[in-house]
Amino acid sequence: MELLKCVDLCKNYGSKKVLKNVNLTIPKGKIIGLLGKNGTGKTTLIKLINDLLTATSGQVLINGQKVGVGSKSVISYLPERTYLDKGMTIEKVIKYFEGFYDNFDPEKARKLLEDLGLSTDLKITKMSKGMQEKLQLVLVMSRKAELYILDEPLGGVDPATRDYILDTILTNFAEGASVIISTHLISDIERILDEVIFINDGEIVLQSATDELRVKENGSIDEIFRRMFKC
Repeated sequence: MELLKCVDLCKNYGSKKVLKNVNLTIPKGKIIGLLGKNGTGKTTLIKLINDLLTATSGQVLINGQKVGVGSKSVISYLPERTYLDKGMTIEKVIKYFEGFYDNFDPEKARKLLEDLGLSTDLKITKMSKGMQEKLQLVLVMSRKAELYILDEPLGGVDPATRDYILDTILTNFAEGASVIISTHLISDIERILDEVIFINDGEIVLQSATDELRVKENGSIDEIFRRMFKC
């Protein structure tokens, strides 16, 4: 059974069609790039998978079941925008996650934060944007989920922080789980991807294993994407 399946998924805002008959399947144990330019429907698709939006038509299935309360424990989600209360200390945020998510490992989170040299007594408001990005990623990756969905985890951070984020993703997702990474920064992320999904104008235009695609099209994933969409 597929971990995630989208069937004829559509989302309209009034007369504007944001997603158009999206069909895709995500197996277990893969790191998958959801790749597309800004405004092509990536975040809308992610919000539908997380049951944060209601589809106009079609459905999303997680382990064969429609998304809902049950899928919340399966998915660990990193949204595009910062959501943490900046008046809280790191320790208070850890306590909040521990109380809210049964599959959150507070000791793993504290160990990752220790590796970063971050004191849990530190208030979030005193942290740089890059450090806040790292904190959010640590919290998400410290859950023992089946599906991790990361929306633009590299946006607005420096190259060194991007490397840390990618390495943290690679070494900390639960065994047998899958990771979906939504980004338009393809060259920064393609080294860790097993599969790619290209989305353009609300439609899935390609889904492929990365190695097969590189051989077939004789180029990097970034080059192939640029050729297809003339970036």
